[in-house]
Amino acid sequence: MLERPSVVTPGNHDGVHLGHRALIDAAKRAADENGWQTLGMFFDPHPTAVLAPERAPVLITDIPRRVEIMKGAGCDDVVVLPFDNEFAQMSPDRFVKKVLLETCCAKGVVVGPDFHFGHKRSGNIETLRGWGARERFSVELVPPVMHGGEAVSSTRIRRVLREEGDVEDVARMMTRLHELSGVVVRGDQRGREIGFPTANLEIGPLQLPKDGVYSVFARLLDEPASPLLHGVANLGVRPTFGAGRSLEVHLFGFDGELYGKRMRIGFASRIRGEAKFDGLAALQRQIEQDCDQAKNALQQTRPELARWI
Repeated sequence: MLERPSVVTPGNHDGVHLGHRALIDAAKRAADENGWQTLGMFFDPHPTAVLAPERAPVLITDIPRRVEIMKGAGCDDVVVLPFDNEFAQMSPDRFVKKVLLETCCAKGVVVGPDFHFGHKRSGNIETLRGWGARERFSVELVPPVMHGGEAVSSTRIRRVLREEGDVEDVARMMTRLHELSGVVVRGDQRGREIGFPTANLEIGPLQLPKDGVYSVFARLLDEPASPLLHGVANLGVRPTFGAGRSLEVHLFGFDGELYGKRMRIGFASRIRGEAKFDGLAALQRQIEQDCDQAKNALQQTRPELARWI
């Protein structure tokens, strides 16, 4: 239970995109006017993973990173509530009393138009406003943020990543590059043999872009003073060798040991789809072209999009 009054914005906040940032901005304005704290709140696991596992979305951002980004976006604190079948049975009235009032000490609640809460999503904006009038907390409704004629949403971002690999459009919707983190593991070392050593990342179950070749920024997470590195990544099954699915990153001008280190990469632009080549010579020529394209693309990437890498 929090003791300091808050303006809370509940939701899933996966990806912390423009729509989520609009909610956080509104909550922060209301909180600052009254000397309260701005509080983000979401569930772990995603409610759909409990209620309908077969329809559970692949997450864009894992829990620790989501908390970090939400705080960077303006939240003073973030509450992560465990979601299970017992929680799913909670009535809307009990949700307001136990979660918003008791746990979050809410003096204000900021939500989007599709916000529902309680058992079978039976609570809605009007339910919340009724409670606000009785318990004297404000309710602010923030409209969706539009981009390209369509509302920005986590579902839309997942679709664009999965079906199009348009990481530049995703960066515009999230105000930062889509990223993945993982431990560098030992691969088959074919890249080293052809003059393009790669770091093979072992990554968690997050939303991947469509298979292909991408320009990327990278940073070593175990080294606080690690510079922002530039590179090119191949995501896919490596059809030329039939070598299996992997995420391989070639870092420009890097010479050092990476095995066992944690690396975060941010996808800046899609260069091409994955392809099969007739032999090593053809593959080498293509990789050289990929590197040139990636270097040009990274030079043109707005620096603020890579600030979270």
